[in-house]
Amino acid sequence: MKVISTNLGKATSILWNGKKEQTGIFKYPVRTSIVLEKNDVFKDTIIDRKHHGGEHKACYLFSANQYPFWKEKYPDLKWDWGMFGENLTVEGLDESKIRIGNVYRIGTALVQITQPREPCYKLGIRFGTQEILKQFIDHGFPGAYIKILEVGEVKVGDNLELVQESENTLTVQQFYKLLFSRSKDMDLIRLAVANEALPEYKRNRLKKHLQ
Repeated sequence: MKVISTNLGKATSILWNGKKEQTGIFKYPVRTSIVLEKNDVFKDTIIDRKHHGGEHKACYLFSANQYPFWKEKYPDLKWDWGMFGENLTVEGLDESKIRIGNVYRIGTALVQITQPREPCYKLGIRFGTQEILKQFIDHGFPGAYIKILEVGEVKVGDNLELVQESENTLTVQQFYKLLFSRSKDMDLIRLAVANEALPEYKRNRLKKHLQ
């Protein structure tokens, strides 16, 4: 896996349900490296810190391999890396293989995979239609958030080097599908509840299905 674009965003005004809001989802490639800090990316914009940023969502990774699928679906958009609001566009990122809890070295940063991205209406704003939310869920390749274990600098061309693979076999894609499935797989729920890399509140929500 290799970083092919580093992306930052500035506050952008949008209109949602007749109300003016701001969002940081409009991210674009930058020519410089970016610094992964404990709760966010240095010089990036996060407006809604209740749902973005923080220990378990400090930085968002999305796979460059998924871009052709979405470009075919939305050919009239002005495409560039960062379209999904990701800070790092990564070649070779495969959510069906990456385990939640895996630890990687990227540049000088040490990071841990924590959870998939769950789409909200702001992704629909970026794409010009809220239909993308269901499409994004159904497609099953949501990208991944990371926790920053060691603050560091990442640049284009840096590889994601696996330092430690999680003993818990739950993948990003398995957990993503579990979140949105009506019929919950009990074995996957047990894996999720036992996976300490996941935010505690997400594990607690799933515990009720085991009772």
